Amino acid sequence: MPDISDLSPSDAAKLAASRAAVKLVRDGMKLGLGTGSTAVIMVRVLAERAAAEGLTLRCAATSKATAELATSLGLRVENLDDIGWLDMTIDGADEVDPDLNLIKGGGGAHLREKIVARASDRMVVIADPGKVVETLGAYHLPVEVIPFGWKVTERLIREALDAQGLGKRPILLRQRDGRPFQTDEGNLILDLSLEAIADPHRLARGLSDIPGVVEHGLFLGICDLAIIGQPDGNVTLLRSEAAEGDLDPVLDAGENA
Repeated sequence: MPDISDLSPSDAAKLAASRAAVKLVRDGMKLGLGTGSTAVIMVRVLAERAAAEGLTLRCAATSKATAELATSLGLRVENLDDIGWLDMTIDGADEVDPDLNLIKGGGGAHLREKIVARASDRMVVIADPGKVVETLGAYHLPVEVIPFGWKVTERLIREALDAQGLGKRPILLRQRDGRPFQTDEGNLILDLSLEAIADPHRLARGLSDIPGVVEHGLFLGICDLAIIGQPDGNVTLLRSEAAEGDLDPVLDAGENA
């Protein structure tokens, strides 16, 4: 990895968070590896440490892209079902609120990311300061839907939003290179521009009840620890109540990562 002084402030913060998170890894662990720009940095940091210290790790990737990167760097990537339960998942987030609720899915992998996170003893989120918000919703909320009847599913989503006072907001079919984006599962993504989500739990329930919705990007009550990197190399920790007293002391808030 390049020196932190050679990076943009955002990437320097992501590197600081990644280095801190990788300090939690122990030899023999079974790890979930996230997807996205922050996860790319973390996987590189993890691979460097694993090679330098001869760590034996078993990794489950949340996307084909992460699996290919991790394998190319010498990490052992296996199917989640072959590994079984994971010790820890390290992943990024698009938004993190004070209660450690998240919006994820900017990389289009939130279905696999949620499965892997829920199959872990601990979910650790790494992020730069721009991802920390008071209220979720400024970032679009991704909703993965099956291609069959997706316009009907979109209509049902609009009705659910209207019922919760979130109507009249844009819903966009995600595109890439002028074509509808498809997830690793072959599904489509509808991005909801909601501005602010007053009751994310109610919205999560409403979306999950809609036929055709595979998964949404609200990660509620899943994250145990958020490591917020700073451009100067320091980190700030946001802990869930369940994680209090169960964290490696090397990650004391404010420590230089």
